[in-house]
Amino acid sequence: QVQLVESGGGSVQAGGSLRLSCAASTYTYSTNCMAWFRQAPGKEREGVATIYRDWGRTFYADSVKGRFTISQDNTKKTTYLQMNSLKPEDTAMYYCAAGLRCSFTWSNFDYWGQGTQVTVSS
Repeated sequence: QVQLVESGGGSVQAGGSLRLSCAASTYTYSTNCMAWFRQAPGKEREGVATIYRDWGRTFYADSVKGRFTISQDNTKKTTYLQMNSLKPEDTAMYYCAAGLRCSFTWSNFDYWGQGTQVTVSS
């Protein structure tokens, strides 16, 4: 069983930065893709960024391109999300997810963390 634990959330002012971390208990064939999703109150969960662990190939939602960077350290089994130039609309619960193939469809992912809150004030 794969367990994912996020950390690094918090409150920042607009224009600030945060780095989220997602530590995996183990990797399996079904954790080929690591992803970050977010969900704001009253809104659907949306994909933010994904990365294929083996290739390092990344994908970003249009809303975060140029501001967020997903990366990984396979030796530490940790995936990161560096978030710069944060905006109030980035406020949400951020979730780490693992699955076989990268996409922005949350139902394609088998494993989820508990989430970490990011709040951006104007």
